[in-house]
Formats: sequence, structure tokens, C-alpha cells
Amino acid sequence: MEQSGTSTLLQGAVQDLASGVVSALRGGDHTRSVLPAGTDGEAGDLALAAVRVLGSDALLPALLLRTPPDPAEVAVFRKAVEAYPPRADAAPTVRWSHWGMARTLRRVDPAVTAGPPDEPGTGWLDEAGWQTLTHQLAVLAPLALPGEDCAVSRLAGCHPVDVARGFVRAVRRRDWRQAAGAGRWLTLLPAVPDTVGLASGLDFVELMGGQDPLVALHVQAARLMRSGARV
Repeated sequence: MEQSGTSTLLQGAVQDLASGVVSALRGGDHTRSVLPAGTDGEAGDLALAAVRVLGSDALLPALLLRTPPDPAEVAVFRKAVEAYPPRADAAPTVRWSHWGMARTLRRVDPAVTAGPPDEPGTGWLDEAGWQTLTHQLAVLAPLALPGEDCAVSRLAGCHPVDVARGFVRAVRRRDWRQAAGAGRWLTLLPAVPDTVGLASGLDFVELMGGQDPLVALHVQAARLMRSGARV
């Protein structure tokens, strides 16, 4: 299969998976199967790659609705974690995404007894401007979970005004994915300026970009967290 064709198929698989997560979150249906059942052959490889791209959010209904996922889904998620470890030259966001998946796997899988892996670190963000910071946090939006502490969430908590500026900028630029990811973080951050109008801002982001399941996923996650959902 040509690389461009593979990329298109993967994008479609990620969109389908995200749509399933959104439906489960909106309906509160924690029993609905979201992850693919089969992981054999070429189709199975594509399914696992889609889970890896979506990261921890592949099991977001189980986390935010606080209900154990189906063991078969846990097995698929574990296989995706094991099949796609970050390479030695992987970008920091890739390393953090994998770390987040490992953290989620420990939470949902009683068979995992190993301690938490070392955090990748946030050195590449320490001196980042607010535009870059917002972009990178939006990429790492699956780490934005209530009550879950890590170096990325602590760094974000030190920059609520910067993330708020980035959220507004993303809305003005019609970058709905970045706006949704930044808005998800803002839901958890302290001292977010009231002038941001986060609730109405998220409504607008959903209205304009909500046909993209990845946008809808972050907006729905933010709404659940604003309503008091915990992991």
C-alpha cells in the first residue's frame, strides 16, 4: 500500500475511533464498545495505529465515567502501547503521549503491577513562547485530566494567561483543534481570566469545528470536567 493511501486510511480510522469516544461520552454509555475488536492482519495493524494516535483518549469514557472498561478493550489498548514504543529520536510530544497511555493502562489494567515510568521531562517547553506552548499543550490534550498530576500539567498550571491567549488566538485563526485542546486544558487550570469566556468559547468552537470528531472529543471532555467529572 502506498504511503499516501496508508496515511488516508489511518486518518479515517482515527476519526472513526474519536467519533465512538464522543458518542460514549455524550451518552454516558460506558458499556458501549469503542475500541476495535480485531487486531490481526493489515486491518488490525491500522486499528492499533489509530489507538496509538488517539492516545489515552481511546479509553476516555472509562476514565471520565469512572467505570471499568471491557477487558477486551483493555487488551487492545495494551497491545497498542506495546506495539508502538517511542523511538530513540521521537519528539517530546510522542514520548509524553506514550507515557500518558502507560499511565492509563496502569489505571485500568489490574495485571499491570510495575511502577510508573519516568516522565519524559518538559525542557523543550521551559522557554517556549505562549504560541508554541499552546500548540504543544493542545497536542498533549489527552494529558489534561482532572486529578492527574504530571510535569506537563504542572507547567500548564503556571501559565493560565498564556494558554488563555493561545486559546483566543486559535479561535481567531479558526484552528478548531488547537482551540479545543487549549480549552480542555483551561478547564483544569487555576486563575484563568474571566474575560476568556471559556464556556461560551467552547460552545463556539464546537459549533464551528464540531464536525471534526477530534474537536468534539476535547470539547465534550472539557464539559464533563467542568461539571465535576473526575478520574
